[in-house]
Amino acid sequence: MNKVLPGTYINFVSAARASAMLSDRGIVACPLELDWGPDGEVFKVEPEDVITNSRKVFAHDYGDDEMLPLREIFKNARVLYTYKLNQATKASNDMAEALYGGSRGNDIMISVAQNVDNESAWDVSTILAGRVVDTQTVASSANLVPNDYVKFKTFDLEATAGTPLTGGDNGEASGGDYQDFLDKVEGNSFHILACPTDDDTTKDLFVQFTKRMRDEVGAKFQMVGHKLNKPDYEGCISIRNDSEGILNVENALAGVNATVGVSQVVDDTKYGLVYWVAGAEAACAVNASCTAKKYDGEYAMICNETQSELEDCINNGELVFHKNGEDYCILSDVNTFTSFTEDKNSDFSLNQVIRVLDQIANDVASTFANMFIGKVQNDASGRTSLWNEIVSLHDQLQQIRAIQNFDSEDIVVNAVDTDKRAVSETESVQPTCAMEKLYMTVTVE
Repeated sequence: MNKVLPGTYINFVSAARASAMLSDRGIVACPLELDWGPDGEVFKVEPEDVITNSRKVFAHDYGDDEMLPLREIFKNARVLYTYKLNQATKASNDMAEALYGGSRGNDIMISVAQNVDNESAWDVSTILAGRVVDTQTVASSANLVPNDYVKFKTFDLEATAGTPLTGGDNGEASGGDYQDFLDKVEGNSFHILACPTDDDTTKDLFVQFTKRMRDEVGAKFQMVGHKLNKPDYEGCISIRNDSEGILNVENALAGVNATVGVSQVVDDTKYGLVYWVAGAEAACAVNASCTAKKYDGEYAMICNETQSELEDCINNGELVFHKNGEDYCILSDVNTFTSFTEDKNSDFSLNQVIRVLDQIANDVASTFANMFIGKVQNDASGRTSLWNEIVSLHDQLQQIRAIQNFDSEDIVVNAVDTDKRAVSETESVQPTCAMEKLYMTVTVE
């Protein structure tokens, strides 16, 4: 209000309204041993890459045995960050080199034929496992451009029915490759980190990484592994059941969970359930639980625990499947935390509770980073704006029944006396859990 001349001066200001939104779930980070794909980099995969474009991305059809882990993950997940663990060698011949390393490159052939309409031109075809995936008509090999499968060399064009690429090798994954994956995936945001191995040293590496990221960096995700060595930590989920082979492929692709008619064993690892559980836990809504969730994947699981053994699994912090009629279902959606104290009770062993707490932590951090850092002054008005956004997030959680008994006074945002740039936020929250137990009393008169 510092104008000199007479007149009317009008400012338009939007009314304060909540803009914070709950983030979607369903993101998995999982390294894989692959026979095709980029080397030394984490790459993003979405369902259409597996279902529609699998040949382009992984050089395999959706139903191929090599795609089993990806089919398991995407039964539930919506995004995968993966990494080719094995140090693979590229296949090649005198005409081309495979775009990526791995044994799948050995299934590529290059065919050259004279063009039927132009005698001075040649049709150069790239053939993958008997299917033509690219054809280019050129007068010279110098005119050939790379496709999704090969990079061409300079060579003399002459007719050949099909010359295969050779020398492609998958190599073997080492502990250092898992460490490289963790180093490179650290900058990505995900909900579940999958540890697909039965090597105890590697599993411990994933556990320690998860603890550091959750407790020191503030990245809130959970890890899923097979028969972990009792981490006693809410960020780690340990699967009790072994898996053996897969079911009949035709039934598996149709979603039929039969226990007979196994046509072939294409994966004899015991940790196969890690893929499906990782996808299921990542995609589980913040107001839901994986308790009693039916397994609809392709692995045949070993599930023979007695009632007392099932109780021991829960008490030991193991996520275990049990037989429910003809189905296999998760008995209780628990993590490995078992050392309950007055400050940290048994609620922290429930993955639904951890999902709620992680959702709050991640969404508040995202809101602060996107809307406040370097943009809003640290005064009473600015702190009130931050308070409004955090309250809005909690209101949404209460509307979907992820939390209960929430009151805006449960959120407190204050200045930090020792740092003019810092604010502190404290809150109390009551996560809601899905029903798991019914105690019924019947009075007979």
